[in-house]
Amino acid sequence: MSTEPRWNDTPPPEERHERTFSFAGELRNVTGARLAAEGFLDDLAIDAPPGAHEYWDDILLVVTELAANAVQYAPGPFDLHMRRTFDGVHVTMHDTSTTRPEPRPFHPRTGGGGIGWHLVHTLCDQVSVVVTDRGKDIHVFLPW
Repeated sequence: MSTEPRWNDTPPPEERHERTFSFAGELRNVTGARLAAEGFLDDLAIDAPPGAHEYWDDILLVVTELAANAVQYAPGPFDLHMRRTFDGVHVTMHDTSTTRPEPRPFHPRTGGGGIGWHLVHTLCDQVSVVVTDRGKDIHVFLPW
């Protein structure tokens, strides 16, 4: 009689692929957040390659945009949390500002700006903002 293990000791991919990164909130941390996200995606791709190459680029672009906004609009440190979900990647950016992000008009003649929040909403399957007295968490879900 053969026996098969009833429990697998290997956690499912969504549990193996979860990381949190903390940053001081300095301008150079925007690059740091992007590099941290890229390292997370490198590790994730070993077990579960992206369904399309643009998913990789979209995640890096959204992380970069959220980190840049945290540095520009929120004083102090920020945290980046990334985890694999059943069908994608859940990114959470925590910063110290209690102000909800709002879309701004885009004015190319004055140097641009104002497209980041629109871009995040366009690339993500879901976007939500949770504000507390200690800051806010921006949750975004992207396909993988």
